[in-house]
Amino acid sequence: MNPSNPRHKERLLRERAELLQRIAQERGGLASRVDMAAEHDVRDFENRAQAISERDDEFAMNEHETAELGALDAALERWTAGLYGTCKDCCVHIPEARLAAYPAALRCIACQTVSEKTH
Repeated sequence: MNPSNPRHKERLLRERAELLQRIAQERGGLASRVDMAAEHDVRDFENRAQAISERDDEFAMNEHETAELGALDAALERWTAGLYGTCKDCCVHIPEARLAAYPAALRCIACQTVSEKTH
């Protein structure tokens, strides 16, 4: 299958919309970090540790979701530029199986492995 196939773009757009919907549902709306922190501003000593733990968990989820959203947006930009499905490092075509497993893939498996080992 051709990496510039419109089905790839449709999947990226669908996954992006689903991610945005999940973010909104988990936060009860598109809450900012300040809003989330304010919800957990507990001055009662007994509840403070639990509030800090919950806040840290929410921040970690937010960081992961933000990275995932950025990866989807970058993949859509590569699709528009005609570069979707081409490895960033070695310029070979990323196999269809990899794109099916991770549509926002930036690298082929070999280059991704090297990148993870060096970073």
